Formats: sequence, C-alpha cells, structure tokens
Amino acid sequence: MNIPTATYRIQFRNGMTFDRAAALVPYLKRLGISHLYASPIFTATTGSTHGYDVTDANEIDPSIGGRAGFDRMVKALQQAGLGLILDIVPNHMAASLENAWWRDVIEHGSQSRYAHYFDIDWTRRLTLPFLGDTFEKVLENGDISVQRDPQTGRPAFACYESFYPLTPESWQGREEEVLALTDARALSELHDQQPWRLMSWRDAPRDLSYRRFFEITGLVGVRVEDKAVFDDTHRLILELVHSGVVDGLRVDHVDGLADPQAYLAQLRQQAGPECYITVEKILGKGEQIPEEWPISGTTGYEFIESLSDVLVDNDQLGAMRKAWNEVNGRQVDMKAELRAAKLLMANKNFEGEFTRLLHIALTVAESENVDLDREAVATALRELLIAFPVYRTYGTTAGMRTADREMLQSVVDRVKAGANAPDSATLDFLTRLLAGDIAEDAAAEAANFRIRFQQLTGPLMAKSVEDTLFFRQNMDLALNEVGAEPLPRTFSISRFHREMQTRLERQPDALSGTSTHDTKRGEDARARLYTLTEAPQRWAECVTRWRQINQEKVVTLEDGTAPKPAVAWMLYQALAGIWPTTLQPQDRAGLKALEERFLEFTEKALREAKQRTNWGDSNDSYEKAVLNYASHLLSPDNTRFLQDFTAALQPFIRAGLVNSLTQTILKLTAPGVPDIYQGSEALNFSLVDPDNRRDPDFPALEQMLDDDNMSAITGEEGWRSGALKQRIVARLLHLRQQQPALFQRGDYLPLNAVGEHEENVIAFARVDDDAALIVIAPRLVFNVLPDNLAQPHREHWAGTELVLPERLANRRYRDMLSGEERDVTDRIALETFDRCLPVSFLSI
Repeated sequence: MNIPTATYRIQFRNGMTFDRAAALVPYLKRLGISHLYASPIFTATTGSTHGYDVTDANEIDPSIGGRAGFDRMVKALQQAGLGLILDIVPNHMAASLENAWWRDVIEHGSQSRYAHYFDIDWTRRLTLPFLGDTFEKVLENGDISVQRDPQTGRPAFACYESFYPLTPESWQGREEEVLALTDARALSELHDQQPWRLMSWRDAPRDLSYRRFFEITGLVGVRVEDKAVFDDTHRLILELVHSGVVDGLRVDHVDGLADPQAYLAQLRQQAGPECYITVEKILGKGEQIPEEWPISGTTGYEFIESLSDVLVDNDQLGAMRKAWNEVNGRQVDMKAELRAAKLLMANKNFEGEFTRLLHIALTVAESENVDLDREAVATALRELLIAFPVYRTYGTTAGMRTADREMLQSVVDRVKAGANAPDSATLDFLTRLLAGDIAEDAAAEAANFRIRFQQLTGPLMAKSVEDTLFFRQNMDLALNEVGAEPLPRTFSISRFHREMQTRLERQPDALSGTSTHDTKRGEDARARLYTLTEAPQRWAECVTRWRQINQEKVVTLEDGTAPKPAVAWMLYQALAGIWPTTLQPQDRAGLKALEERFLEFTEKALREAKQRTNWGDSNDSYEKAVLNYASHLLSPDNTRFLQDFTAALQPFIRAGLVNSLTQTILKLTAPGVPDIYQGSEALNFSLVDPDNRRDPDFPALEQMLDDDNMSAITGEEGWRSGALKQRIVARLLHLRQQQPALFQRGDYLPLNAVGEHEENVIAFARVDDDAALIVIAPRLVFNVLPDNLAQPHREHWAGTELVLPERLANRRYRDMLSGEERDVTDRIALETFDRCLPVSFLSI
C-alpha cells in the first residue's frame, strides 16, 4: 500500500481550479508533501463552495476544470512524483433538480429506476421542503404555475426559479389543458396527483420523507448498502483508482451509512489492497475504530483533541472555570448543559427522525403483543438517544456485535441509574429491539429500527455538541473543537503519551490533522487560545476592562441586554484568537478586512447557540445589537480599546506562537501521517467555515519558502510571519521522506525531563533499528517568555535535563534546525540550547 509521508489538503472551488493546483505542485514538492489531498471534485450544485452537494458522482466538475483540467493536474503530480487522494461522499447527494437521478425520482416517484438509490420512505409522497411558506400560501400568492420546463419542454410546476417535473400520468394526453391551468383549486388538484408534495422548509425537521445529512434538507441520504447503488455511485471513483491516477480515498461521514463495515469491505474489495483509505470519523475519548474495518484509520480529529493534553494548563483550569462562572453569573453545570442541547436536538431539530423511530418501535411492540404506553416509549427512546457517549454503534441487519451489545448495555444501565430514568420495562423493550432479541416475524422492522437509530445518534451528537454546546459554553474556545470532549476533564502529558502509543498500535497510518475545512478555528488561533489557561485571571481582568471601555455599545432589549457578559467574553476571545500578529490599531485597511470576517463569524455563532436567535427564526434586533457591538470593537475610532487590546494581547501572541511550533512538531513526528491544511504550513488564524475555506496567499507562501535568510527566519519577524513554522514543516517533511520506516513503524518512547522546569517540556523519541529521533518541545511558557522570541533563553532552562534510556544514550546527534552535531551521554541539559525554540534531533 502506498502510505503517504505527508498530505496537503486543497479546497477546490472558490477560485481554486485544477490548473491552479497543478501550478502549486513544484511548491508542494519543495515543501516535502507526498500526496495532494483533494476536496470533492465531482460535479456539484451550481455555485457550490465545497463540493459535498454532489449532483453527478461520475463526472468531474466542469466548474473547476473538468476531466481535461483534472488530467493536466494529475500529469503535473505524477511528473513530480506526488500522489493523489480524493475526498469521496458516499452518504448523500444533492436533493437538487440539477441531480438527474433525483429529478427522475421526482418525476416518476417510486416507479423511477432511481427510487431505491435514495433513502426515501415510500409509504407516503416524497416531500420537497423548498418553499418559503406552506404550499397553500405560496399558491395563494400566485407564485406557483404550470409551465414548460426550459430544459425538457415538458410540463412542470414553476415556482420562482425552479421547475418541478410533473409525473407523466398527470399530463400525458392533455398537455395543453394542463399548461393552461391557472385556477388555484385546479393547480392544487394537479399537485395532489404528483408522487411528491411541495412544502415549507420550516416543516422539514418534523415532516420529511427522506433521510437527510444532519439538518440539511438539500442533501439526501444515498443507499450505498445496495450493490447496484454502490456500483453506480462509484464507477468513476474506481476507474480513477484502477488506472493508477488516484492513490487513496477519504470517505466523508462514514457514520452516516447504514452499514459502514460492509461499505468499507466493498470499497476495499473494489479499490484493491494498495489503495490508501481513511474515514472521517469522530472518536470518543478512549474509543477505537472497529478492528474489522479494512482501512488505515481516521482523518485525525482525535489527534487534535490529544494535543490539548500538552498545551492546556490543567493546574489553572479551576481559576479559568471560576472566571467563566462569574461571567455567567452562575455555576455552569456542563452535564446539564449537554443534556439540554441534546434534548433540543431530539425534540425539535430531529423531531421527524425521532418520530419515525417511535413509530417503528410501537409497530413492533404491537406485533409482539407488548402493551406499551406511547409516551413511555417516547420518553425511554429520548433518554436512550441522548445518553449515547459516542457517535454510534455498528449493528447490522443481522444484529449487534458483542462490543456494541456491551456499549448498549452500559448506556442502558447508566440511563436506569440516572435522575431521569424512564420506565424500566419500556427501556428493556427498546434494548431488545436494538439488540435484535425479538420475534422472527418482527426481525425486519427491528433491523430497520436499529439502523435508523444508529444513523441518528451521530447527527444528534454532532449538532448537540459541535454546533450548539460549543457555541454556548465558551470558557476557552480552544477546547470547543470538532472531536473534543464536551465535559470537564483532566489534561496531562502522560495521557498524550499513552494515546500516541495506542495510535501507533491501532492506526499508525491514519491522518493527523490540526486544521481542516470543518474545524472551528485554525490551528494557530487554537494554539494561542490554549494560552488563556495559563493566565486565566489576567485574561478575565482584560475582558472586564474591555467590557467597561465598550459599555456604551451594550443595548437593552425586551429579552435582555445585548450582548450579555458571556457573549462579550466569547467575542473578545474569538477576536484574540484571530488577531494578526503584526496588526496595529492605526491600520484601517487591516481592521476593515478583519471586521468582515469577524462579523460573519459573530452572526453564525449567535445562531448556532440557538438561545436568543437561530437559523430558522432569527431575532433581528438582537443580532443587530451584537453585530454593532462587534463592529465597534474594530472601528478605527475606538482608539482606547484597540490600543489596550493590542498591547494586552502581546504575551498571548508570543506564547501562542510557541504553542504553534510545538503542536506542529508533534504532528510531524508523532504516530500518524501529518495532514497540512492549505496554508497552515504558515500561520492559520481562521474562524469557523466559511472563513476557514478562504483561498490562501499561495504566491506569498512560495516566496517565503524560497527565502534562505535563516537569521530572518529564526528572528522575531520569522516567528510572526509564519516563515519559521513553514521552514520547520519543510525540514521535518523531508526527513519523513528520508526515513519513512522510522515514522511509520518506529517505537514511540516517552521521555522524562527532570529539574525546576520539567513541567515546561514535552519530549519523546521515535526509534527504529539504528535510526532515532528525539523530540523536545516547550509547553506552558506564557509566564517565562522574553519580549523577543528570538532572544536566547538559557536561564529559564537552567537545571532542567532530559533523561535518556540506554538505547538513546551515548550517541551522536544532529540538530535538525541548526545542523549542529553533538555527542550526547545519558542526559541532555536544556540550558545548552541558545533559543526557546522547539528542537528535534536525528541520530547519525
């Protein structure tokens, strides 16, 4: 199998085409990348900014260059010796009229050859939730008529810019009569004859006839568990793999599939043993990928979570939490907050999915002559769903694996022992239903319940935690990341070491990411915000002072002040995370550019929190007040605040830059395949999407890599520009290419520092045969950094040593940054280094 030494993720669209990507190949080669890792490239809806709304899985999108452009890019990659990994989307397609399969389903209903391609409940009419109001209201307003479809010439319901095809049975033989219909009653009767019905998008959460992706009604679930559907949706993908054009596949949202293991087995069989396959999968703390999955691992969200064990100051978290509680005016109970978020999702956002599960359970109970109260079943089902600590179990139509049964039973036991325990007998029935311990004649419905239950726990978890709780509870935004643990926990280096040893054992070839197109903020923003845990009282004092400075912009509304103190805390923290390292208060253009991004984030943050406003029912006066407040923060006329903010931020900026290099070196040297998200080889201070999908300044990145002035690169300017980070990335990526075995299978050995500042160091070694790499990196240095990061800092490390085991001691090493060689005994004195940089060695 062609295991990458390092991948580079490129987001196509938004100006990025195949020809532009081809032009970047020489730069990627010099950086040390082995594989370009492409976002979805197949034809998507017109104007798509991401490509996950696929309309044709067997065509390369003309908007980014089509097949010809793709072939040119592939040629450039192959000539440079680089491989290609594709992001594929098996779980869903666009529920769009541009999707020929979906359009055919609309026109022919359950008789369409593609009716079984999509996860549709054909016991009722197909719902099309794309109206701004009810069908009756839109019809009454005169916004629906019968016209010829401009593409096909056949009669269709015309609603604004969309033309919904009429089923042939409703117009053939009377085409002109149907086209002449204008009366609302006649149009309504014609609508009733269709295998579909138009409805308001607002009704989708509670009344949808197809499985969607999370809450997105424009993305319909695809039944790739069906062999014919798999074959039809993977024709081009497999052609590209078999031709040698594509070396690997990244499977999007594998937990959305009915049977992930069966899908991956099919994909492995069809793609062959040499294809590198990873999956997008959120692992809970301590959770591992099922051993049966024939893949190399995940795309690495758990690695981001592991880094927090290194960069969070656990000893200061109590003070940080105290400050957060004071801002909220109450003691925040995160368990209660998590429960509230999950209840909101189960009761409202996923009401339709919940109701369908409830209906199946009641149907099975009736067939088994089990007398159950509907409300009792609803209560038990709700408690079971919200109690799941991981995304899902992996039961199949045949039943549940032993591991999944054990997981289910542990959840059931916890629910029964909890404060909100439902009726025990009802919960036991649901447990039997999920496990498949049910009468044979109800086995099919039980399997249906099991699959749909498992397809719901993941979205419910994601939307509750990542897209609700993490926008409500903002003690430290660095901890609110995809894959992060939502409940308070202890952070420790020892846990990081244990997890890296497990990673080496369980998924040594998985991707290790620090930024992705889905992370809540760029890796360097996160690295900076980790430092707040080192100085929580200082940060709290800053926020108090800034709130006082900007108090005149706080507005009193009927539902309270805007922004409330907790929201202001979040805004100052988000702004602190993305503040450019060199931005000054007098830079009007820089402030304006930052304001545009910051306001877009602010609106999204308020709506995702779902407290005083949300996407479906926006509170305009509240949003306007908070957005005005946020805008004022970046007004050039707000001189007092901007000067204070800029000055107060400097120690956080410096410590954040050190954290940035530490997490970068850990990613590049710990078990796993480092994934560089576009532009993140330098500094990435992005916010949540769409901000994190902006096109990087590639010409500047190329020019920076060409600069060989090492004194400038290692100087203060090099730290703040990202040149130093980029150079370290390039050094270590080339080392990975020179020593692939060391990084792929080399042992991971935690190393101990002793002395006064032993807690300020993380160290480990990678060892394979005669090759050895010792990694030493600083941590928690907020209170000891000099004003200039390029200054020597020997005095801080005085008396602190790194203890080496016998297999590493008494050898000659080369410093990978300076090139200096030195003989090492069984100890390394950290004061012998003339910098506070993270450092690494390679034995020679």
